[in-house]
Amino acid sequence: MAVIETTLRDEDARGAGIGTSGWRDYLDLMKPRVMSLVVFTGVAGLVASPVELHPLLAAIVILAIAAGAGAAGALNMWFDADIDAGMRRTRTRPIPAGRVARSEALSLGLIVSALSVILLLLAGGILAAVLLAFTIVFYALIYTMWLKRSNDQNIVIGGLAGALPPAIAWAATGAPMTLEPWVLVAIIFVWTPPHFWALCLYQATDYARVGVPMLPNTAGPGAARQQILLYSLALVPLGVTPALLGTGGVAYAAVSVLGGALFLLLVVRVWRSRAGDVPDGDGSIYDAAGAARPARDLFAYSILYLALLFAALIAEHAFGLHVPLGWSV
Repeated sequence: MAVIETTLRDEDARGAGIGTSGWRDYLDLMKPRVMSLVVFTGVAGLVASPVELHPLLAAIVILAIAAGAGAAGALNMWFDADIDAGMRRTRTRPIPAGRVARSEALSLGLIVSALSVILLLLAGGILAAVLLAFTIVFYALIYTMWLKRSNDQNIVIGGLAGALPPAIAWAATGAPMTLEPWVLVAIIFVWTPPHFWALCLYQATDYARVGVPMLPNTAGPGAARQQILLYSLALVPLGVTPALLGTGGVAYAAVSVLGGALFLLLVVRVWRSRAGDVPDGDGSIYDAAGAARPARDLFAYSILYLALLFAALIAEHAFGLHVPLGWSV
């Protein structure tokens, strides 16, 4: 711990001394890619709710959810600066690169966390605000500070934080918290392990180098490939469920069935491959060669798959395209 603390003090000094921080660096602290996914799934929960929210309030709700996700990302980068500095994939982030001091990231995370929860309380009510506060605390404390460094199920359990935005947005409309929003949460929750473990199969050396226990390193690539298959066998039927509940319509049903079929084909390809047996890649998130390519392809497609599911929901409800199936459960 002393070594880590010394390293992080040095990073603070570099970040404070260079003085080249720009608005893009602070935006990067808030993990804009994650924020965009949170916004996307949050909008889906908002428009799929049976209660329509005033457009201005709806915009404020999404802004608050996005800000809360960004704040959690900043707190994650503050705490994980030592890990990020040791990984090829993350060493150019603002803190390890010396562009932003750790203390600034901590301040940004705490201030934006408080503001986002207060804003959501005013625009979406107490339940939505409590769920957002829980999400931030869970991601920053339970996942970042505890699970990530201690348990190879970190992604599974920690995935709850990234899965909650549809339920938060749904709650902000004042609609009853019925089964429908929780199915949307469950889809993201079950999607997270195969998505992230596919990345880990061809980036395993990065995590091993900094001592983060990821499943391909602790249980072996074969076990990781098997777990990807098992989670995916649960995910694809779950992805169709909104159509059965009436939340999704005919268009959603088609997207979920066809998209899920392709997802399973790529998963089986990974399961039958040797991805992870010889970790390779130069640190780029999409770069992989040889046996690792099936894992890279699954990782890339998994993002598109989730995006298509929620885009179909948004299109159906926001543009009047929702045509329910002739039957539902």
